[in-house]
Amino acid sequence: MPLTAGLPANSSHSPRTPQRDYRTDRMETSLHRQLKRMYAGADEQVEVRLAGYRIDAVADGELVEIQHGSLAAIRDKIARLLEGHRVRIVKPIVASKVLVRCESRGGAELGRRQSPKRGAVRDLFHELVYFTRVFPHRRLTLEAVLVDVEERRYPGHGRRRRWRATDHQVEDQCLVAVREVHRFRTAKDLLRLLPDDLPAPFHTGHLAAQMGISRVFAQRIAYCLRKMGALQPAGKQGNAHLYALRRRRRAA
Repeated sequence: MPLTAGLPANSSHSPRTPQRDYRTDRMETSLHRQLKRMYAGADEQVEVRLAGYRIDAVADGELVEIQHGSLAAIRDKIARLLEGHRVRIVKPIVASKVLVRCESRGGAELGRRQSPKRGAVRDLFHELVYFTRVFPHRRLTLEAVLVDVEERRYPGHGRRRRWRATDHQVEDQCLVAVREVHRFRTAKDLLRLLPDDLPAPFHTGHLAAQMGISRVFAQRIAYCLRKMGALQPAGKQGNAHLYALRRRRRAA
């Protein structure tokens, strides 16, 4: 079951009237800015300078980083901040997306359609594979936030070398609703994302079949959990490596 973090189920605006931001700083989307303000709370401590870094928000003494991009990009920053601060990483995962086609940047809307792509909380493992040296940590909380968004697009090729008639550029992403918030503080917390009826021991073929994912993705999940100490090697079955839940050693 998802854990709530005091966030509203829906944002303050409807899909028909998304907040639009035609700022010069194209690195920050409306989605990022909206989540930042939600986590900052009533104090509205955003864009705080600390230890040579810019922190998205500070709430109740905890540093909050909203990271829509790769976790690898903030790995060193987070490791440094954890030396003396509590840190919360908010990782938005797009559960559903409405694509809004515009005639130009800042131009009129021409049409909209639902994207067939669907994100899930297990997608977090795609990022954690590069973050096992930082998570878990006693001062670190990781939150996967499943969101519905609207994405405004306009015709363009950007920096593509090859141009296609269907090329587009993303103008902005706006938050429509927050579906779920999943909170992780330990490697054991991540085990909640695995099926309950896995054999003991199991290999990544079992994991792939029961989760409906590719074997490569299952191997990535097993790698993360093993590096974080939640799984331990349990021999082999043919060419497949077996894994078992790591048991805590009893105190002498």
